Amino acid sequence: MNLKDAIRTIPNHPKPGVMFRDITTLLGDARAFRTAVDRIVQPYAGVRIDKVAGIEARGFILGGAVAHQLSVGFVPVRKKGKLPWRTIAQDYELEYGIDIMEMHVDAVQPEENVLIVDDLIATGGTAIAAVKLIERLGARPAGASFIIDLPELGGMEKLHALGLQAQALCAFEGH
Repeated sequence: MNLKDAIRTIPNHPKPGVMFRDITTLLGDARAFRTAVDRIVQPYAGVRIDKVAGIEARGFILGGAVAHQLSVGFVPVRKKGKLPWRTIAQDYELEYGIDIMEMHVDAVQPEENVLIVDDLIATGGTAIAAVKLIERLGARPAGASFIIDLPELGGMEKLHALGLQAQALCAFEGH
């Protein structure tokens, strides 16, 4: 199954010149959703994964399904101020400024292997913030998986430069 066929492209959203890759159509197609989850899980068959960290917001949907498939716990990585208990924070660069991602201080334990999941990797800012949060809590990022890579923006290269095993199920040119 070609997952790109299940992803809707919305031109000029959220701003002119951007081609928004909308996975809600993939999520609404049971076969495509199952295929995506299976393909994310497959490289980790036989690998010790203790938790899946999903990045807000579509990473929650995918990460929950991946965690279920791997029979491990799920950890939300959220924007600042959204988690209800004590957190650690990590800033990351946006196109025009800085934002902050947070995790609960007890979300992962030292020496746990954590798989990071999100729908899309662009510049890599949120994924790198998740890596840093996981490492600061003493756990190990075991890899990162995405449905979509936007290779022109260089995020996947940045993850590989950190020594992280990272994969995307498909790639789209442009922004």
